[in-house]
Amino acid sequence: MEGVISLGVGEPDFDTPYSVRQAGIKSLEEGKTWYTANAGLAPLREGIARYLQRRFDGLTYDPSDEILVTVGGSEAIDIAIRTLVDPGDEVIIPEPSFVCYTPIVQLAGGVPVPIPTREENEFRLTAQELKDALTERTKLLVLPFPNNPTGAVMERRHLEEIAQVLRGTDVMVLSDEIYAELTYGGLKHTPFAAIEGMWERTITVNGFSKAFAMTGWRLGYACCPAPILAQMKKAHQFAIMCAPTVSQYAALEAINNCDDSIEEMKEEYDSRRRYIVDAFNKLGLPCFTPKGAFYVFPCIRSTEMSSAQFCEELLYSKKIAVVPGDAFGESGEGFIRVSYSYSLSHLKKAIKRIGEFLEERQG
Repeated sequence: MEGVISLGVGEPDFDTPYSVRQAGIKSLEEGKTWYTANAGLAPLREGIARYLQRRFDGLTYDPSDEILVTVGGSEAIDIAIRTLVDPGDEVIIPEPSFVCYTPIVQLAGGVPVPIPTREENEFRLTAQELKDALTERTKLLVLPFPNNPTGAVMERRHLEEIAQVLRGTDVMVLSDEIYAELTYGGLKHTPFAAIEGMWERTITVNGFSKAFAMTGWRLGYACCPAPILAQMKKAHQFAIMCAPTVSQYAALEAINNCDDSIEEMKEEYDSRRRYIVDAFNKLGLPCFTPKGAFYVFPCIRSTEMSSAQFCEELLYSKKIAVVPGDAFGESGEGFIRVSYSYSLSHLKKAIKRIGEFLEERQG
């Protein structure tokens, strides 16, 4: 459909930083187009280790056998689940959340166990909800925070409550921290592996797509204890061989020299975040104030439309594309996901049309 204003895709509208693009070009000009080691370039893994220690509570991994470079964070999630989950194993997934967890668990023969998170709890997973969901078949907990689609975060005190429930169990944790750099209001992200006693049971997934505006470069990484990573590497080497070489050289520049770019983009996202939350509230669509990522999750129940109906009618009548909340789990029904990874002028045009849509519906 021509002329559509999309607020649907979770993709930064910034260009990849110039020096990162140049590093990728230089690697091609120098003929660095061969396979790398399965785990990724050694200097990149070393850079990732320094970056995590520098940016996140001194989080420490050995680059020689505890870090694996993957094709986006998505591959890291896939091979982590395939490594840990046997047929019949239960995997706890707080929802609403990123759409890939449940299908990947099912592909591995596992049993997804969704836990609906609630707006009154700021869409966080609570310790009691986790405790109630645990069974003798629970193998893995997915922690998707900062969260897509709600923008919810888990602060250190909340993570410590989750850790207390897990102590004394054999449950592993997949902590998807792809939005770790995008937290607002002075809030600093705490990796789950940094909580006392949790490093040994946690696979931390991160990547370059969101923080460095490198979505199309398809580069992520997984970090975890060496015995687990060794098994993940088997799935990676047989299915993938290695992540794209040019992307690895570009990422090396990003991880070593682009902290300032992260902060510049984050500041702009924060400005958009404040604008769009206020705008939806003024339109009469109550909007939880996100503390992370670059999404808002306004409630559309007052319109008496389903999430899918709202999105479809908005698309056809006003050419605005947003995502139905139930795409992220049944508990997302009654909400829509709106990405603010777009320019302020783009957002303002979209909000104007959404306002017209609501007025026409009421009139």
